[in-house]
Amino acid sequence: MHDTPAGFVGPVGLEGAVAGVERRTAVARRRRIQRRAATRRLSKVLFASLLVLAAAFAATPDLPTPTADVASRAAPEDGALTIQPAWRPAGAVLTRAKVATTTPSRPFASDPREAERRDSLTRWHRIYTYSTKYRIKPELARRVYDASITAGLEPELGFRLVRVESVFNPRAVSSAGAMGLTQLMLGTARAFEPTVTREDLLDPDVNLRIGFRYLRGLIREYKGDLKLALLVYNRGPVAVQQALSMGLSPANGYETLITKGYLGRGTLD
Repeated sequence: MHDTPAGFVGPVGLEGAVAGVERRTAVARRRRIQRRAATRRLSKVLFASLLVLAAAFAATPDLPTPTADVASRAAPEDGALTIQPAWRPAGAVLTRAKVATTTPSRPFASDPREAERRDSLTRWHRIYTYSTKYRIKPELARRVYDASITAGLEPELGFRLVRVESVFNPRAVSSAGAMGLTQLMLGTARAFEPTVTREDLLDPDVNLRIGFRYLRGLIREYKGDLKLALLVYNRGPVAVQQALSMGLSPANGYETLITKGYLGRGTLD
């Protein structure tokens, strides 16, 4: 049996002691970091408070110089407490003058630049909404939206028409010869713009401009009957009139496909 000298620390005890020192050191370091962070936050709060106080003192108007005769002071402004006696009967309360209610001025309310900026933000918000809804590029959504507004159509109807007619393909050509986003026949387009060509109808702006004007005119011609106007747009006025004259319904499902779930009236006015 070997004698263990006093103060001797075995390997296990030595490792525990080292671990304890490291833990204490880490705790002390963490506390120092926390104290520094708290000090920085307090400094920022104090600095901000000083700035607020400085701004408040700078904005405070000069107070009038007090006079010896309090009774000779001018009458208080509206909303200020009137001079009260040093003693008043029980139940008496402080009196306050009526405050004149005035609407604060809004210097930017009539600013045309502010109104223009607000309208522009609203327009682009709607364009991006339609772009997301119909899964098309924002530039094409902008063309359809602006053309609808210019023609006096509700944009929702314009987007529905283009989706059914061409699936948003500007260069779509049907077997019957209808072209572009709104699938216009050349003869129909030339009733609005006599010099238009087949190649012009493949231009999105030209096609949308004429197609939406045509649909807007049909809605007006048929006294706001949107479904009948859509049938004439799709089948042509001759075929629809023949069906009506024979006592038959001209419906072929086209008008239902476009107006399903649509609650608008088609036009903006």
